[in-house]
Amino acid sequence: MTTATAGKLAVGDQAPTFSLPNQAGQLVDLQSLLGHKKIVLFFYPKDHSAGCVAEVCAFRDQYEVFKQAGAEVIGISSDSVESHEQFAANHRLPFTLLSDREGAVRKLYGATTLGILAGRVTYIIDQHGTIQHIFSSLLNANKHISEALRIIKEA
Repeated sequence: MTTATAGKLAVGDQAPTFSLPNQAGQLVDLQSLLGHKKIVLFFYPKDHSAGCVAEVCAFRDQYEVFKQAGAEVIGISSDSVESHEQFAANHRLPFTLLSDREGAVRKLYGATTLGILAGRVTYIIDQHGTIQHIFSSLLNANKHISEALRIIKEA
């Protein structure tokens, strides 16, 4: 379920809200998370791929720093709930992974590379739902974590 039209988002835009199942199959609604914490929302291409393992493990290793800074980390890919469940268990991920099977939320956020490939894009969303920062780099997975931490700590 989504509430905006697809397109490239920019800093200052309101983050489109959505509901997607997490790795336990429970629906997570972005709107219900807003107002409590900043959100680090990262889109990644595929569970179990080398770059994505590096990225999620780097987020895992810095998760407590994000929490102490008042932020919640959420990852999204088009993998299934079952794949996310296994991926999270294999790498001891303490944060939520959401399954966007149809790619609707990815499209809504414009989180693609060259407009067609599943991109690696991180959005920092404040408590009011406003996008504070966007970082996109398909090849530099670890830079997503350092960029997100920098922005969260500056806010």
